[in-house]
Amino acid sequence: MAFNALLMCREEHALRILGKALDEVALEQEVCLSAPEALDLTVQRHYSALVIDFDLPGAATVARMARLAPSRRRPVIFGMIGALTEISETFQAGANFIFYKPLGVEQIVRCLRAGRGFMRPDRRKSQRQSLESLVYLQFGIAALPAMVLDLNQNGMALQAPEPLPPVQQVPLRFVLPGTSHMVEGMGEVVWADDGGRAGMLFSRLTPASRKYLKQWFVKRDARQKAVSRPAARAEKARAGRTRSAAAGSR
Repeated sequence: MAFNALLMCREEHALRILGKALDEVALEQEVCLSAPEALDLTVQRHYSALVIDFDLPGAATVARMARLAPSRRRPVIFGMIGALTEISETFQAGANFIFYKPLGVEQIVRCLRAGRGFMRPDRRKSQRQSLESLVYLQFGIAALPAMVLDLNQNGMALQAPEPLPPVQQVPLRFVLPGTSHMVEGMGEVVWADDGGRAGMLFSRLTPASRKYLKQWFVKRDARQKAVSRPAARAEKARAGRTRSAAAGSR
């Protein structure tokens, strides 16, 4: 399996240096330019490493969300910092290693080799988890991303990178896993803890969102039944063979 890295960076010179270093340690690379793009990509795909320019807006949120991923999908996080960036804040956000600007190929290669032992290979051909999706909660002008942990037609459980503000109703939007359908509406916070976990009921969804949600569950249930039928038949056949063997031994 190949190792791969997502680079959240806009500086052309830095990207050229990072590209040379990543090629030297045999890491495939993909580039994104913003925090929203990075969040979407890290939910949809697995990356062995995540290289984040902490001078870009939303960098700390991307790192915190990456740290929330299950251990089998959690990338090693490399933070790029300049002279004015607080290194302690970078580590608090979840960075495992630091690249100092101006970047040098040798410096980056040393860090990448040190982190290589903690990386997990890209398993893009393996089955995608059914609930790998982001939900965006709108608090005033700020949108807080969170990971969808569980979903049903009435609500969801989620994990945010920080505790939710003390509100009861919050606008939300998310793309149904495995589709391009956007679900939008209002959520009622029914419980929340200090670790960023929360449970919400859908207090109001758009008509299109209700339709998409219902269709998604109908298709999911049909797939699960199709998968369970061969297993049930195999179990029935095994049970029959066991009874026949027991009868023959008497």
